[in-house]
Amino acid sequence: MADLIAQGEEDRQRWRRALPENERLILGRGGGTWDVPWDQHISRRHAELRFDGKRLAVSRLAESRNPIYFRGKAVDCFQVVPGEHFVIGGTSFSLSDQRVSLADHSPLPVQQQTFSSQYLRQVSFHNPDHRIEVLSRLPEVLAGASDDGELCTRLASMLLAGIPRADTAAILATEDEPRLAHARSRYQVLHWDQRLVTGRDFQPSQRLIEESLRQSQGVLHVWRGSEPPGNQPFTERGNVDWAFCTPVPLAATGADSATWILYLAGRFHVELPALAGSSDPTDLREDMKFAELVAGSIGSLRQMRALQRQQAVWSQFLSPVVLERLSHEAPDLVLAPRETDVSVLFCDLRGFSLESERHADDLLELLNRVSKALGVMTRSILDHGGVVGDFQGDAAMGFWGWPLPQPDSIQRTCQAALRIRAQFEDASRDSGSHLAGFHVGIGVATGRAVAGKIGTVDQVKVTVFGPVVNLASRLEGMTKILRAPILLDEPTAEAVRQRVPREIARVRRLAVVRPFGLDMPLEVSELLPPASDYPLLTDEHLAYCERALEAFVAGRWSEAYELLHHTPTEDQVTDFLTVYIAQHNRLPPPNWDGVITLASK
Repeated sequence: MADLIAQGEEDRQRWRRALPENERLILGRGGGTWDVPWDQHISRRHAELRFDGKRLAVSRLAESRNPIYFRGKAVDCFQVVPGEHFVIGGTSFSLSDQRVSLADHSPLPVQQQTFSSQYLRQVSFHNPDHRIEVLSRLPEVLAGASDDGELCTRLASMLLAGIPRADTAAILATEDEPRLAHARSRYQVLHWDQRLVTGRDFQPSQRLIEESLRQSQGVLHVWRGSEPPGNQPFTERGNVDWAFCTPVPLAATGADSATWILYLAGRFHVELPALAGSSDPTDLREDMKFAELVAGSIGSLRQMRALQRQQAVWSQFLSPVVLERLSHEAPDLVLAPRETDVSVLFCDLRGFSLESERHADDLLELLNRVSKALGVMTRSILDHGGVVGDFQGDAAMGFWGWPLPQPDSIQRTCQAALRIRAQFEDASRDSGSHLAGFHVGIGVATGRAVAGKIGTVDQVKVTVFGPVVNLASRLEGMTKILRAPILLDEPTAEAVRQRVPREIARVRRLAVVRPFGLDMPLEVSELLPPASDYPLLTDEHLAYCERALEAFVAGRWSEAYELLHHTPTEDQVTDFLTVYIAQHNRLPPPNWDGVITLASK
């Protein structure tokens, strides 16, 4: 793998980027990876680059204003081999094929020094103007990096600009970091840059890296002093007199991420006009202080990005209230499983099979529609302070009451269920909606459960476990039989009656049933919108339904049958009892106990 190195007229105007093979790249000032923002002589789209693994083909684009110089002549198309360069405006572009390999057995240093961050804070810059000017660009460097790869590229250039004594700057990471560059060790070189293009490979000292990580401090190794090389009993390593490492601090929120290390190396016998105020050419404390300041800023950025990634993942499942708590407390403590009272909502998408048949020739569009339907469910759960606990095919499960106590958890659950119902009903009236053709069944149950991070060694998820979950799923299945969009178990229905204003939700009892495969009877109720949102059923209609159920349970089926007919014919939910009564000729069976045994789920 070869690198293209861009160098402008100033030291800070540079970058070094690895060239991908057989890809068309555009060099210019139009933004993107191969942007050269500092040179006004370079057009927005100036040249096309293509690297075949050995040579870099360069073609000037028609819209470019200025020529490209190669070997001293203006040329429109040419090929560059490693060690050669071309020039546009005031910027030189060099092709380098230097390799990177960590030195497992580097020579022992003549001198090793360790500097704590507390000590380096006390070190004063002899020539602070240059350092401050470079550091002032740090926010721009951090904000302009779209990812870690771009951050490392910008960071290496900044380190070389801020430490003129350094010939090489590198950012390395422990093996947990995804590979951004190759290295045959348990460390990876994420990015590196060199002030001068040479034929020598880059070989950072693994001994120095490990010592810096072991002490969690900046460590300096010196292989040759400031005297002329002929007077030294020790030899240089790779034309390097010294090198130091500075670990990038990482907060607890990023404890699972790899550790980054800043690695700087250079020589003593170089002209340093920017550091003319320094009295001792071998004193590298100011350079190490500069690296320490940069490392601290990078550590804060990585912490912020770790939090952003964490929140991006959790925001798909947890409400903003929970996310706020996670930002202040350790996730393992907040998300630890524990037994608690929860309200569970189980929502299933209906109409999928029919829509699959209709759109068999466009499955991607069908998938998009199903995703949007699931998005309606999850957004309603999250917006009302719930947790998205699971997906099962085209169904979603949410729950309330964890990890924070929610005295109004049942009201929140009901509001989420009613919003889901309303959005799907509204969509059914719009043939162009992504939700058209779909409807939902929702079951809600309240009870004791274990909630938190639950799973195996290989896979965990934030969910809820217990009989109340199965009950919510059963209730969702019963919506097909009772033809009611939302069904509640008895504890939830009673809580709605007692604590939820009728301006938010209403409840009507439907029946006492014995679910298929179970022995215990279950009183089932329907959750309804307030009368203002659902005028089809008035409070008077609900009173007739309540009297009809009481008569039905008591065995007065003819009375129940007559009372049920006081509801509107559009109300399909009452059909369950009226049909059941009619099938038995309006006479309860012998030993009638008021419970209807369901023949299927």
